Amino acid sequence: MSAATTSSNAPADHLAPVYAQFPLQITDARGVFLHKPDGGKVLDLYGGHAVAALGYGHPRWVEALTEQAKSLCFQSNAVALDVRRRAATRLAKFCGLGLDTVFFVNSGAEANENALKLACKMTGGTQVIAVEGSFHGRTAAAGAVTWGADKKWYGFPNTPFEVKFIKPTTTAAELSALINDQTAAVIVEPVQGVAGAVDMPKEFLQALRFRCSENGSVLIFDEVQCGFGRTGHPFAANMYEVTPDIITTAKALGGGFPVSAMLVADHVAPYLKMDSLGTTFGGGPMACAIVETVVDIIESEGLLKNVQQRSAEIRETCMVGPVVGSQGAGLLLGLRTSRPAKDVQAELLKLDILTGTSADPNILRILAPFVLESEHVELLRKALARLPK
Repeated sequence: MSAATTSSNAPADHLAPVYAQFPLQITDARGVFLHKPDGGKVLDLYGGHAVAALGYGHPRWVEALTEQAKSLCFQSNAVALDVRRRAATRLAKFCGLGLDTVFFVNSGAEANENALKLACKMTGGTQVIAVEGSFHGRTAAAGAVTWGADKKWYGFPNTPFEVKFIKPTTTAAELSALINDQTAAVIVEPVQGVAGAVDMPKEFLQALRFRCSENGSVLIFDEVQCGFGRTGHPFAANMYEVTPDIITTAKALGGGFPVSAMLVADHVAPYLKMDSLGTTFGGGPMACAIVETVVDIIESEGLLKNVQQRSAEIRETCMVGPVVGSQGAGLLLGLRTSRPAKDVQAELLKLDILTGTSADPNILRILAPFVLESEHVELLRKALARLPK
């Protein structure tokens, strides 16, 4: 049967049915609240998979996007743009780790894809090491280093390189044997997101840094979810005081506008030759205007400190009802539940609080906007206290 005659198989809304969706309808949003058609509102502690870092409708974010759209909505990287230069400079300075060369793309998976490609090109290695529990994206290389993808959704017949997964408890001595002359890169989320806000041991990250430097392998920190302020630091690398060779970041970087970036160290930058990487939409003027503005908002409004304070409040006050512990960092928090987290999530949503779950069935994930206030934490505490233990 030809494609032209199979339209009866399409879903009624014509959208591919590949997403599980919350039993929730919204009309718009403001601040940290989603608005429902009936006039009710939902406290959003999930932020669209950690994207809505400034909440919704932040006036400076809206103004920056509007003004840039009016003046120049798009030009490719074939045209030099001052807004692109300013955004890269501002991002590198915000990071503050000497990863001073920036390549803008569109999504976290695309940033990771380019980082892995660059590492393989640099080293000639044929192997990449990743960490159990990781999630790095759904493209060919990023999906290959995502834990469990081969058994669930990885659709390619072969991975672009050999992949080995290690535990975050792997010792320095064991790393000496595992990271060898075939190892192009080690990629790690310093705080794993999908796994359930799992913060890596500092000594593990330090051991990775030492062994990669010793061996000539590239250490990549995937900070797509945990980076750009979410831990209460510019990046988790700053928090851990471990500097990788490459940081990838996205999600909060645009506060709702699609943009991602790869930040590379000075010794990596010379491998970025003409035409070695490319993108059509990456580094567009609207994305860059937003990056510059989001950095400015985070710094001028003291949002890193706010993230740390609200995180501490949640850990101190929300160990009630079914919550028995916490993990993670900043506003990438995992609340450990005595009952299945999916049940707790559903019960909270009935009380107009949106949270997330994770690969760990007993972890409720908090990915709240950086503008969260104490009164919002109190709403969560009260709701949790109402739930059965």
